[in-house]
Amino acid sequence: MTYLGRQVTTRLWSGLEEATSLLFGSVNVFRIVHADGTGYDAVYQGLSNTWYLIKLLALLNLASLETDWLNGLYLSLFAFVGCWQLVRTLAEVLPNTPNGAGVVAFLLWPSVWFWTTGISKEAALLGSGAWLTAQVLDLLYGKVQDQPQRVWNRLGWGLLTIGLAYLHFKMRYFFAVPLLGVLAGVALGHWLQQLGLARYRWVQAVVLATVLGLGIWLAPQLSMGFSANKFTNQVIKVYTFEVAHSAGKPHFEYPDLRPTLESMVAHAPLAVANVLTRPWLGESRQPTYVAAGLENAAILSLLALALAAVARGRAGRLPFGLGLGLVVFCVILAFLMGLTTPNLGSLNRYKSGLLPFLLLVLLQNDCAAMLLRRVGLAGPAKGRCMVV
Repeated sequence: MTYLGRQVTTRLWSGLEEATSLLFGSVNVFRIVHADGTGYDAVYQGLSNTWYLIKLLALLNLASLETDWLNGLYLSLFAFVGCWQLVRTLAEVLPNTPNGAGVVAFLLWPSVWFWTTGISKEAALLGSGAWLTAQVLDLLYGKVQDQPQRVWNRLGWGLLTIGLAYLHFKMRYFFAVPLLGVLAGVALGHWLQQLGLARYRWVQAVVLATVLGLGIWLAPQLSMGFSANKFTNQVIKVYTFEVAHSAGKPHFEYPDLRPTLESMVAHAPLAVANVLTRPWLGESRQPTYVAAGLENAAILSLLALALAAVARGRAGRLPFGLGLGLVVFCVILAFLMGLTTPNLGSLNRYKSGLLPFLLLVLLQNDCAAMLLRRVGLAGPAKGRCMVV
């Protein structure tokens, strides 16, 4: 990507027409030449997130003078700022929730920052997704809605939100579509609640399900790329490719998976379980897989703690609609990743966009809040956790 980014940067100076074609064209072909003189043509379609990051690198080259470590610094800084905005917003607009939950999930979790620093798609993906979520939470629970007289503030909020949503979609659209749908459902449920029309939790759940269902119905009407047949065939295509290229490497398989919605729904529980548990401890002796196994063990422990706290009525103080939306978002992403990413190394990288949101939910309960306070991560002192 760095190699092609430099080619694009050079061609941007060829003229306005060439620059417009490169930045906004749907298909681009580049010649990749190896040191021995051999090479091949690389073809990038408009929806390719690799091609979009190449274009970002080409533009960053204008500010870094084609210095790779500076480009990596810019992307890492963007990821940090996006995550910091969400952590800060959570502390401001939801002061009764544990502040340490956002800190651990978005700023301190090791594998997340392993994959979202440097020149990587994950840096742009997580930075834009976290910042976009912060923008919406600020609108729903914060100060944006209380400042109607400040037109420029609201206009700036709108332009930034649209830009972040566009970037998030371009970096990985099957992450962005569920997030946008969930945020829309949470927003509608919150506004109806403010009007007194969604006071009960089951009503908010129905509103969220209706918005997501409407989105699933509407998407194929706007583009055939989101049709059921296209979706199932693309899932099988990606899954088959990944399995073929994972021979001899740690991976999982679905021998009975077929290109039908019924087959994929039947495999959904196993797909979600694979994302949360694989690799298991002892599955591989390689240090990276051992580290991933330890991480999964920690996540399962937090999940068990959260379920126990919910059973005892200690779920925390995150607004119900927002908490439900985040859970649905995590389940949808786990389902999609579990079906399309059987390679455990690739799965660990892809999870870096899911884990912060999952951890944010798992650390909301009173038991987790107590543990966060014990390790020095401040949070509200309200609530108690009785561990039996």
